[in-house]
Amino acid sequence: MTTMTEKTPTSDDLTPLLTHWQFPPFDALIPERATAAIRSALATAQAAVTQAKRAVQTTNAALTWAEWYAPLDEALERLGALWGVVAHLHSVLDTPEWRAVYNELLPEMTRFWSELGQDPDLYAGMKRLLAQAPDLNAWRRRALELEVRDRLLSGAELPETARPRFLAIQERLSALAAKFSENLLDATNAYSELVTDEAQLAGLPETVRAMARAAAERDGASGWKFTLQMPFYLPVMQYAEDRAWRARFYRAYATRASEFGPPEQDNGPILTEILALRQEEAQLLGFPHYAAYSLAPKMAPSPEAVRDFLADLARAARPYAERDKAELERFARDTLGVSPLEPWDIAFASEKLRQAKYAFSDDELRQYFPLPKVLDGLFALITRLYGVTFEEVVLPTWHADVRTYRLDKAGETVGYLYLDLFARETKKGGAWMNDAKSRHRHLDGRVDHPVVYLVCNFAPPVGDKPTTLTHDEVLTLFHEMGHGLHHLLTQVEEREIAGLNHVEWDAVELPSQFFEFFAWEWEVLQTLTAHVETGETLPRALFDKMTAARFFQAGMQTVRQIEFALFDFRIHSELGVAATPEGRHDVALDDVMRILDEVRAEVAVFTPPQWHRFPHSFSHIFAGGYAAGYYSYKWAEVLAADAYQAFLEAAETRGSVVDPTVGERFWREILAVGASRPALESFVAFRGREPKIDALLALTLGSQPDTEPTGA
Repeated sequence: MTTMTEKTPTSDDLTPLLTHWQFPPFDALIPERATAAIRSALATAQAAVTQAKRAVQTTNAALTWAEWYAPLDEALERLGALWGVVAHLHSVLDTPEWRAVYNELLPEMTRFWSELGQDPDLYAGMKRLLAQAPDLNAWRRRALELEVRDRLLSGAELPETARPRFLAIQERLSALAAKFSENLLDATNAYSELVTDEAQLAGLPETVRAMARAAAERDGASGWKFTLQMPFYLPVMQYAEDRAWRARFYRAYATRASEFGPPEQDNGPILTEILALRQEEAQLLGFPHYAAYSLAPKMAPSPEAVRDFLADLARAARPYAERDKAELERFARDTLGVSPLEPWDIAFASEKLRQAKYAFSDDELRQYFPLPKVLDGLFALITRLYGVTFEEVVLPTWHADVRTYRLDKAGETVGYLYLDLFARETKKGGAWMNDAKSRHRHLDGRVDHPVVYLVCNFAPPVGDKPTTLTHDEVLTLFHEMGHGLHHLLTQVEEREIAGLNHVEWDAVELPSQFFEFFAWEWEVLQTLTAHVETGETLPRALFDKMTAARFFQAGMQTVRQIEFALFDFRIHSELGVAATPEGRHDVALDDVMRILDEVRAEVAVFTPPQWHRFPHSFSHIFAGGYAAGYYSYKWAEVLAADAYQAFLEAAETRGSVVDPTVGERFWREILAVGASRPALESFVAFRGREPKIDALLALTLGSQPDTEPTGA
């Protein structure tokens, strides 16, 4: 990626950014050029909008897709794709220069898209197009129907007097979400510890020590440097014998971006303002609260249906969680001499219990998952299931760690994949998939192939040894690849409904969670594993231990996800709903924390300390797309488990869970169709019936617990 600085970009500098491209032009992209290019593309898009509006205002003739919609769509796509690259860099290369560019342009971009969404002429034009256009095929009609719905939800029918306030809310929400994410990244990077006494490292695996030593050396220091990034934080909590160190690290992590740190990084005022503005936004559109507004384009039929679903799942999972808790507390007290069990002890005691019950550790298992071998096996699995091959290609990227691939099926290119898998300070935490391009056939016959970014935060390699993954990290990689395949393998050629675009949010996790199940299969694991020292594949004995531990603390993990989902849904349906006499929708942080306490009392089995500030780092709902939608993970997991059951059924008769016949059907009925039809119709087309919850309980919770858990 270009790193030189420039003052005034020339037209030649901007040409690679403003002309149609298949791959993001990272080799031509620097902050100064990005700003100029976005503003140029924005001006072009505004001109296309003006022309489209004039056509609606001045003619009563039937509008056509080719002459009215397509030119507008092309201009908007070019702007959206370029802005998408800048937003991507804000997540993976958050340097001061790129942050400044993003925050400078964000208000302009937010205002443009918000005004576009509620423009009455464009809204009327699309409705006319639906009613009159002679050149609408099924894909175009479906795309238009969803566009019209989205514009209705974006304020297209708001009275003129309400529109300025609605636009102001959109702009403020965008700025707040960006600031929330930046605060969390800055707070995470602000904390580190340099360990100089090797005795403090007792219990930590050698791979973690080597990584920490390399981090210290990069700073010119002697010893071992530990930060709050996941490759450091999780091993400390899981393996460090030093209880005081674990407690200190836990508190630092749990209070990031809160009132316990610098005021300018406190996400408390930000999240309460976000909640208040979301309630005002929803009520301007005629919804009783933001949760109801959020459900309008989703599968779930009502807020009551979501609450009932979560309550039913909590009732099913709670006995498992109680059993897990009782076992862990008993083991910690009787074997480790730890009582009471504090929050910073849970991961440590759990790892010790796992080793005691199943005679293996996460660190022992990870030696069999060197990243290059995992990728080879992952690609081979996709080839067997869907007939898709991967070839590494050289494309411009944003970092030297990024690897790029072309995907082919039946001799034809289907898409491109960028892998950015290692943690670094300029990259936000977590794992995600995002798209740079969607599949689309232009009027002249040219086809844009989908382009996908797959981002994780694994530990980088140290020296000449490859990164090794825990099995949980393998599951994360499979999860994100499932999302990627959903976008890459589409056959729909209208971008608005191709791949992930416009798929109901509570169904979008189906392909990702479904794909995770393959990473538990013996025949798949044989292709994913090669011991980092000996090259030996995963031994059957270790696989059997791993399988026996598959549902280890599954109950605790399930109620934790339900806790997050219920908290999210309640704060978006209860707080700030009633406006003040002055018309404000105020939300107090104390009320946010009160609801979190109530949810935990209802579903959780372990309760964090009162000073824990979980909401301040809940990026999924405050800086992502999951507001009043976190329940989607469990909702889609019902679909995913039931879909995977079809492969298990095939294995009973044909001997392999990696069944190309069922894989072809899953691709044809789920992955290939995008949002060209409702997600439930796609599921029924694949499974032959509506989903059932039975497979979810069997594949995620295992056997029934004792009716009464033994007391600790």
